[in-house]
Amino acid sequence: MAHKAGFVNIIGNPNVGKSTLMNAFIGEKLSIITSKAQTTRHRILGIVNGGDFQVILSDTPGIIKPAYELQESMMDFVKSAFEDADVLIYMVEIGEKALKDEAFFSKITNSKIPVILLINKIDKSNQENLEEQMQFWAEKVPNAEIYPISALENFNIKEVFGRLVELLPESPAFYPKDQLTDKPERFFVNEAIREKILTNYKKEIPYAVEVETEEFMEDEDIIRIRSVIMVERDSQKGIIIGHKGSALKKVGTEARKELEKFFGKKIHIELYVKVNKNWRSNQRQLKRFGYNK
Repeated sequence: MAHKAGFVNIIGNPNVGKSTLMNAFIGEKLSIITSKAQTTRHRILGIVNGGDFQVILSDTPGIIKPAYELQESMMDFVKSAFEDADVLIYMVEIGEKALKDEAFFSKITNSKIPVILLINKIDKSNQENLEEQMQFWAEKVPNAEIYPISALENFNIKEVFGRLVELLPESPAFYPKDQLTDKPERFFVNEAIREKILTNYKKEIPYAVEVETEEFMEDEDIIRIRSVIMVERDSQKGIIIGHKGSALKKVGTEARKELEKFFGKKIHIELYVKVNKNWRSNQRQLKRFGYNK
């Protein structure tokens, strides 16, 4: 049987479930998931291998109108998703009516590659509403195949994945067959810490934070990690640390548990907080953190 391989890129508005979908396809937690918008900042590849296929999934930031340099860079990751896709997944949720950027929407409706439109979170809807949504999107994106799904409940995920494999071109594998992602270990440490900051702090704090892992030392039975949480202002540093370090300790404990599950090893983690003024608008700092244009 011929071998199939290719890139399946997932795009959509913030919080429609793109990261949950990718994790459901892969069976591993690669993309962080929270209820806050702009959780995903990078383009993250997840690789699913079979005997005669390799599906390279790409999770992208939710589409927004950029307000500062970091968000501009995030939207560049979305633009790149159009350039190398063999199949495009456009993901919406029940009740949604439009993409937040008309130019991106035009690219979808005029796409020369197969488009799969997934209506997510149908577990929160009823049959009548779902039928209306199916009809609405069939008229809005006539070039798409439409599937109702629940990424959280794993409904229709297997069927959609089978269709993705069918649509991929015949090709040898792009990555080694035992590879799960294109990102290094330190990236997932940074993301695990950032996820805990997103869930434990309110308002602007999570969006003003970047994490950099300065040390990742792996022994046979333990991984020793030292990471720095960057904030933009001294007041944010105080909030991250909390009274007598209590808030920072909570983030460290929760991140350690998450990483022990991810790596399957005992983790020792040290967290520090530094002020890095206006890093979200500084091109040099953005490049340092991997938001390359």
